Amino acid sequence: MAAEPARSTPAAPQPGRRRFLGAGLAGLAACGLAGAKLWPEDGWTNPCLAALPPALAQHDLLQAAWSGLDPSRVWDMHCHIAGNGDRGSGIAVHADMYSHAHPFQLAQRLFYMDAACAAGGSSIDAAYVERLEALIEAFPPGARAVLLAFDAFHDADGRARREQSTFIVPNDYAHRLAAARPQRFAWAASIHPYRADCVEAVASAAARGAVLIKWLPAAQGMDPASPACDRFYEAAARHDLPLLVHCGAERAVQGGDTQNFGTPLRLRRALEHGMRVIVAHCASLGSDRDTERGGAEVASFDLFARLMQDARYEGKLFGDISAVTQFNRCAEVLPQLLQRREWHGRLLNGSDYPLPGVMPLVSLRQLESLGMLPAAALPVLSQLRAHNALLFDFVLKRTLALDGQRFSAAAFETARLLAPRRHAHLSAPTPTT
Repeated sequence: MAAEPARSTPAAPQPGRRRFLGAGLAGLAACGLAGAKLWPEDGWTNPCLAALPPALAQHDLLQAAWSGLDPSRVWDMHCHIAGNGDRGSGIAVHADMYSHAHPFQLAQRLFYMDAACAAGGSSIDAAYVERLEALIEAFPPGARAVLLAFDAFHDADGRARREQSTFIVPNDYAHRLAAARPQRFAWAASIHPYRADCVEAVASAAARGAVLIKWLPAAQGMDPASPACDRFYEAAARHDLPLLVHCGAERAVQGGDTQNFGTPLRLRRALEHGMRVIVAHCASLGSDRDTERGGAEVASFDLFARLMQDARYEGKLFGDISAVTQFNRCAEVLPQLLQRREWHGRLLNGSDYPLPGVMPLVSLRQLESLGMLPAAALPVLSQLRAHNALLFDFVLKRTLALDGQRFSAAAFETARLLAPRRHAHLSAPTPTT
């Protein structure tokens, strides 16, 4: 075992970051969320330390995390882009996320930006990307992050409604970032299925090297079970683009009256069209009406499990294990995910970045108390998190074990599902947002 890494002294937040997070904490307090349910054992704010100290980079825990993996096949398939549009990115953020009249949304935005070390600088867009580039550079050559675009909310007639959109990240911007750093980034399009041009948008995304399409139905206003999605499903299946879709309760983005669009059961229509569907977070939060068996409220995860057990969906339905280590998911869901060996070839890793950098969301002590982390790993993981939240999320999941069961190597080599969609057209003209 390597020696314990030398401890770094966390940098004090700069005045701008301190004011930034002060507003965020005030927002949480106003919503009654600050307190016993959060574990700020590593502090409330991301220390945003720089490169790993040599002793930490060479620690046995980090070396073991890469054992048996081909780094060129390790793609973090769930990595958000954020900002405020101050550098021509086209990112748009709803005014409520800046308003003290909406403290929960305000706190969310402030914590996300702090988690990404983009708070208080001269350019939020630039700081976000620069930090993400620095984090992925700590991974071995060949490892990549998949950058997610995010389409606007659309109404039933397919019209974009910016006033109902919590945020928007254009396809053009995600594509541009990936084209600039193809050795480190891939990109995912976000295309609303009700758009009149959804078929053309899918073709454009495929031509420009998108590796999947991202949906968040509760926030974007699409019903995956609606016949209005059929044109999109046919086009996406034809181009062999997987669909990464959030299921279960949605807390990070406000969804209004569309929360029921996130039930896993609504994905049957996409699967029946031959699509490969990836359920974000394995639907590990909240409950949905079981419309197939009487309408009772059932854990969303249980409905995901029902689909996973349907033999018709072998090779088509997958689960994304992003966010499953968070304090409000891990006790119920993690043990099942670790021990259901029959699922392990169908689980795919993503970080849900920047959420691993929201310090109260993951409690290492809680994971230890649940028997999934050895005590000796806690100080190493804690220090790693202070330097690199992206690498922390990866090493944490590679270290988790319960009764000898771990996530398989296949869960982390996500390029097996995504790489066939990656080709050399990153600079294709005529982009579609």
